[in-house]
Amino acid sequence: MALYRTRAVVVSRRALGEQDRLVEFYTRDHGKVRGVAKSARRPRSRFVAALEPFTLGELVFFDTGRRELVRVDHFDIVRPFVEVREDLGRLGRGAWMCEALSRLSADRDPHPALFGLLVRGLRGLGGPADPDRVAICFAARALDLLGHRPRLDRCLECGRPFPFPAAALDPEAGGLVCGGCGTGERALPLSGPAVASLARLRGLRWDEALALGLRRDVESELGVALDGVVTRLIGATPRALRFIGQTRRGLAGVAEPPFAPRRT
Repeated sequence: MALYRTRAVVVSRRALGEQDRLVEFYTRDHGKVRGVAKSARRPRSRFVAALEPFTLGELVFFDTGRRELVRVDHFDIVRPFVEVREDLGRLGRGAWMCEALSRLSADRDPHPALFGLLVRGLRGLGGPADPDRVAICFAARALDLLGHRPRLDRCLECGRPFPFPAAALDPEAGGLVCGGCGTGERALPLSGPAVASLARLRGLRWDEALALGLRRDVESELGVALDGVVTRLIGATPRALRFIGQTRRGLAGVAEPPFAPRRT
């Protein structure tokens, strides 16, 4: 049985049996890892305050190599990101980032850059930046790191250089398609200013991207488009995105919890 120690973020958790918890982490050295925290639901458990969603900590786990789940031994808090959980807007976007990363990455596939992006995203949500801007910056970089970077300089069908009218972002094609070539059912209309803003955001450093001045309508368009791209890549609407929509319509009382276990 091998013992591992790594920096990790709690992505999700749920009850397992009467006393245990099943926890999903995104780790710096091992990628996505699922493990069982024994007796974590007992009042005096050392895990009581540690395994909250978004918590950044030092994870110690045992792995026999014979099963999918590891055994969580310790999880020492580095930063709890309590402020993200205490605000509905930040909570929704934090859950969306974690869910997108969880559903678009493979188990045990190390990607330190993605781990670093998740931590930067949570720090951004914990600061003064608008949660939707943090989500836009996160999505633009996550798509690149996950191998889904959309091409924005020309139509992927005919090669016509951008700008061109009736542009749409087609996740299946991998970038922009012009109106003359036609767009697929999954394509998302994107205006010239939104395309230019996305290209600029991708080239800026994280802090610069968070502070970049954008027209409100352009930022909203970008948010809708990137939410749509992530949704299409996942193949279903993320639970966290439904939660965000419900809370914005004033239905937080009946919204599905963003950390509910995925139904299969």
